[in-house]
Amino acid sequence: MTAPALDEVYGYVQERCLWQFSSRAWDRTENIDGVLGTLADLLTNTPVNPSSPTERLFLADARVLADQLRERFPDLGSLDAAGVRALLESLRERVTQVAITQSRNHELHEKAY
Repeated sequence: MTAPALDEVYGYVQERCLWQFSSRAWDRTENIDGVLGTLADLLTNTPVNPSSPTERLFLADARVLADQLRERFPDLGSLDAAGVRALLESLRERVTQVAITQSRNHELHEKAY
């Protein structure tokens, strides 16, 4: 997929996925990495065997997103596993940059609560 396609996938995720907006930076990081990592496994037909409630939650969110992305972006089917993982790594970096690194929410790093 091309850079504009990454922009489209990013826009779709930003608009529809609330798991990236938890109240703490560590929680956002965990959710972003967990959901997008599981999504990469689903889109590359890698077996996913969640062993904790958190991993099952990531799987549930990733399944919904995988179905939506396959429907909305049929070009995903033309990518090989490395291409899918590269796309999702770029997506992870961008979501992390916006939702955590560049966030103006100072409470993200508040240790008192």
